[in-house]
Amino acid sequence: MILALYNLLWRMARPLLLRKLQRRGAQEPGYLHAVHQRFADYTTQEREQAQAHAGQWVWVHAVSLGETRAAGILLQALREAQPGLRLLLTHGTATGRQEGQKLLHAGDLQVWLPWDERGAVKRFVQTFRPRVGLMLETEIWPQLLRTCQQEKVPVALVNARLSEKTLRQWHRLPRFAQQTYGSLAMAFAQTEQDAAHLRTLGADPVLVTGNLKFDAVPDAALMEQGRALRQRWQAHEATPRRVALLASSREGEEAMWLQALQALSAEQREAVQWLVVPRHPQRFDEVAALLQTADFAVHRRSTEMLAAGTSTTVWLGDSMGEMPMYYAMADLALMGGSFEALGGQNLIEACACGCPVLLGPHTFNFSEASEQAIAAGAALRRADMAQAVQQALDVLLSDDAHRLQTMQQAARAFSQAHRGAAARTVSHLQQRGWLG
Repeated sequence: MILALYNLLWRMARPLLLRKLQRRGAQEPGYLHAVHQRFADYTTQEREQAQAHAGQWVWVHAVSLGETRAAGILLQALREAQPGLRLLLTHGTATGRQEGQKLLHAGDLQVWLPWDERGAVKRFVQTFRPRVGLMLETEIWPQLLRTCQQEKVPVALVNARLSEKTLRQWHRLPRFAQQTYGSLAMAFAQTEQDAAHLRTLGADPVLVTGNLKFDAVPDAALMEQGRALRQRWQAHEATPRRVALLASSREGEEAMWLQALQALSAEQREAVQWLVVPRHPQRFDEVAALLQTADFAVHRRSTEMLAAGTSTTVWLGDSMGEMPMYYAMADLALMGGSFEALGGQNLIEACACGCPVLLGPHTFNFSEASEQAIAAGAALRRADMAQAVQQALDVLLSDDAHRLQTMQQAARAFSQAHRGAAARTVSHLQQRGWLG
């Protein structure tokens, strides 16, 4: 009954979804690419490509940017285990799709995952006939999972996480939750807590394999580029200042940060060089305007226009795929997404680059990793943005240079201590016979 109502709502929402795509596409044109795939209404050429290898596709779904980067780590291990792998890569966002293009090899396919309406997902599954589906992190689509189960396509939730908030929401519909999570063939959880939550909702079997993001190795060339860019941008300073980074900031967090800066004395504001890197590209211009309204000169990565060299210059990282470069430029990072109730962004990547982090109160997307980083001395948590900004100044301006160096060393050691999730996941997939 609930699933029937769920499908009816999807059908009724189609005009609204199309309008939403048009609005998003005005800011990010990638959303307007191949809209027909959202409804699994494939062209003749797309059907022929799909059906040429039906039954062979290893289907990986990575909804957005973070999941796609995790998928890249998994895919490297998958291709090493099965060199002839035929990849079907699906996404839900334009940034995820753009990042996913880097992961494609000859013979692979990339399409949008259709919206979760019965007819659309049935056409998707019957068109591609994947041998296995690997859904990254939190991607649970009830009708898609039910259809895959009916069509005998095993689907595993990989690098799975499930927060307390999401668990409470699913508990409002316990029978629907049991049917949905019970449709999974397997789940590979990041932590024991995630595994317990998944089992509570009906997933079985569930194995704890760790977080794929620990297996990421920062791009050495990008990091070297970051160090060189920092030197070039600081060439005008007689004594180059420490650099503090507001990393992967989300809407509302830049305003919080500006408010915290305005509460400082002029001497404190000018004591460090700030670098701001918004999470989403459609907000780059918006953040630049916000900074200029607050009387900061803005030095943008995209133009590399040299600012006047004043102490009120903010560096703006307005590029995609260059986070290792930005972490290499910084001495310390405030982690975006953790100061609004958004769950936090990827602190593991920062630590792998040797950049310790300051966290806000909201880190449910990386709950265990955050606590482990704090315990390892690679991170500190503060109650709000104002406290985090003050803590950044305390660390960066301390007479004890050993304190910052110790945190940077702890960050690298923390990231290296938890690797191996990709190899463990692939091993279990092979044991199940899902990779051929």
